[in-house]
Amino acid sequence: MIRSLYTAVSGMITQEAKQDVISSNLANINTVGFKGDEIAVKKFEDVLIANYSKRVGGKNVRQNLGHHSLGSKIDEVATNFSQGVIEKTDKETDFALEGRGFFAVRTSDGIDNNEYYTRDGHFHVNLQGYLVTDTGNYVMDTNNQRIMIGRNKITCDNNGNISILNDNKRVVGRFKLKLVDFQGNGNQNDYRGLKKVGDNLYRLPENQEVPIRVVENNNITVIQSSLEKSNINAINEMVNMITTMRSFETNQKIVQSIDETLSKSANEVGSVR
Repeated sequence: MIRSLYTAVSGMITQEAKQDVISSNLANINTVGFKGDEIAVKKFEDVLIANYSKRVGGKNVRQNLGHHSLGSKIDEVATNFSQGVIEKTDKETDFALEGRGFFAVRTSDGIDNNEYYTRDGHFHVNLQGYLVTDTGNYVMDTNNQRIMIGRNKITCDNNGNISILNDNKRVVGRFKLKLVDFQGNGNQNDYRGLKKVGDNLYRLPENQEVPIRVVENNNITVIQSSLEKSNINAINEMVNMITTMRSFETNQKIVQSIDETLSKSANEVGSVR
């Protein structure tokens, strides 16, 4: 009876975690370049159920009765890095990435010198004339320098090469966006070590369980005056939400039923009148 209670409660905890992930996905359905999360669920290790019997020769003999699972648990929260739909905006500081890869940015406070990565190409020029993200982080070039544009116009080719034009449409500067990808062992593309840190940014973990390295990405297409929408499918997420809620309610009813049974066992069964 107690085992079944643990099983039902573990299911409720798992469904609650799935609901949090689905809610986050739906909340970011209009976030540029957002990549949705998915929860992988696995069961707890099976417990071997056995008893001891004295029927054989009057000695305690172990008899295995089978296995019993104690419910489910969260294996990992994985990010789905599939391509989102690219939408034209006609704004020259908007950039979309087609293919695998990320923009490289650095924080604007000057304290955190770590490099971060994003698919959100909704950039603008700040008051100092630098190309920055919506949250003010500096977009980096291939020399790991901030990109100074000032009040000039810019054009960008599909390889991420930016030309800065003055009022006379003469080129007064050139930069190349720092576009990166990640590789694991054997030069295989690997995103398993990337961590979401908020503001639509990713970073490499300090202690990498899955060793990956940053490499320059020359096989990605940059599309100026366009943005990549999130890869969230609203209909699928709503279906998942309804399914999760029903599973939670089912486990909740099971817990209530077990609680009533235990109450009767404690207060009614075997009572002397």
